[in-house]
Amino acid sequence: MNRKVDIYLSKATQWREEFTELRKIALASGLTEDLKWGHPCYTLNNGNVILIHGFKHYCAIAFFKGALMKDPERILIAQTENVQSSRQIRFTNVAEIRKTKTVLKTYIAQAIKIEEAGLKVEFKKPADLVIPKDIQAKLKKIPGLATAFKKLTPGRKRAYVLHFSSAKQEKTLEARIAKSAPKIFEAKGPNEY
Repeated sequence: MNRKVDIYLSKATQWREEFTELRKIALASGLTEDLKWGHPCYTLNNGNVILIHGFKHYCAIAFFKGALMKDPERILIAQTENVQSSRQIRFTNVAEIRKTKTVLKTYIAQAIKIEEAGLKVEFKKPADLVIPKDIQAKLKKIPGLATAFKKLTPGRKRAYVLHFSSAKQEKTLEARIAKSAPKIFEAKGPNEY
């Protein structure tokens, strides 16, 4: 047990009981407990295997190489359509965790075997990024923004295009671009501070 995780759990205002139950299951697997990215993380020889985290409507146990796992129970979920490696199992209460405890242990054991074998997820090579014409036009409306956008790294451009493209209304798209402009001028991605 890691003291940092004890502190994390003591400060949790949501999902504390669920996190505690998931922690017991993770620790029983023999993995090493740590706190990474602000969440309980369980590793094998410094390789990340699982992460416990919470969201507004659910908490989850995430398998770093979940894409390589067999899923006979059909419970592994890719958090978003762009996630290539990680898969998660979601819960909304502690009873769901207790009900699937045996299955969770089996899935964790499988994730450990994948890590022990040194298997790697083969990531798809990003296709050439196509910036939709409406986004290009909006970038050009702010002086110098289109030029600053072109200078971003491919990953940062992709993150912005995904963020901008998910806007359902034109005014939302414009607001997102305007709000992102200072970061773009600083050559930062949407999640960088």
